[in-house]
Amino acid sequence: MRQWTVDAFAAAPFRGNPACVVEPFEAWPDDAWMQALAKENNQAETAFLLKTDLPDRFGLRWFTPGMEVPLCGHATLGSAHVLFAELGVDAEALTFDSRSGPLIVRRSADGYEMDFPADPPRRTNVPAGLAEALRVAPVEVWAGAYLIAVLDSAATVRGLDPDIAALNRIAGEATGGPGNIVVAALSDDAAFDVIDRFFAPGSGVAEDPATGSAHCILAPLYTDKLGRPEVRFLQAFPGRGGEISTAMRGERVLLRGQAVTVIESRLRL
Repeated sequence: MRQWTVDAFAAAPFRGNPACVVEPFEAWPDDAWMQALAKENNQAETAFLLKTDLPDRFGLRWFTPGMEVPLCGHATLGSAHVLFAELGVDAEALTFDSRSGPLIVRRSADGYEMDFPADPPRRTNVPAGLAEALRVAPVEVWAGAYLIAVLDSAATVRGLDPDIAALNRIAGEATGGPGNIVVAALSDDAAFDVIDRFFAPGSGVAEDPATGSAHCILAPLYTDKLGRPEVRFLQAFPGRGGEISTAMRGERVLLRGQAVTVIESRLRL
């Protein structure tokens, strides 16, 4: 059985967010086996694919080292890249059946375009302990599946060194539970509109390098703030960084990015 490690939301190796993608199964393995492999891989997500009767449609599940998650953008992008680039699936688009409904990924001139459900956030009060955990006071706080803390500058976002253990206890009005905090500010780089980071101890990852699901919340928020449907984001994970552009389409958001295969391996299982 083969497995690939793909750097997603990246135009070159060792950037973006690595995801492991296992070649498609005929039937789902045992949940505990998938969780154990994800822990062994020790990447933010391992993606598992299920064959269907259609050559362009697959079941898709995502596991962090600690749990199964309901939505993962970078491992969906990685899965599409493996099917298109490594396994030679001949299709204009791929449909993935997931816990978040059908997700569609198309090839584009610059990489891939994913069609995901948007998660427009609502303005909320600053939850108790959030400023202390971030070690900076947010300008605004919004809540979708994750909390969004808007900060005063991109420099503050880049330099943030939060208390991860304290963040793991904070949920506020986020529907996805505690410990998933996005920080964002308007960009100081002309190539991007927004600089952001995602601290996710609640999902088993201290900080995620490039996160599609977070941008399902950020896209409608900054589309409204900037007054235009397309927004360019840099997720500024130290030493890597993921480039994600978004376009709002009603209740859906298009997430655009590139992907690079860095490892092909064989599982002796």
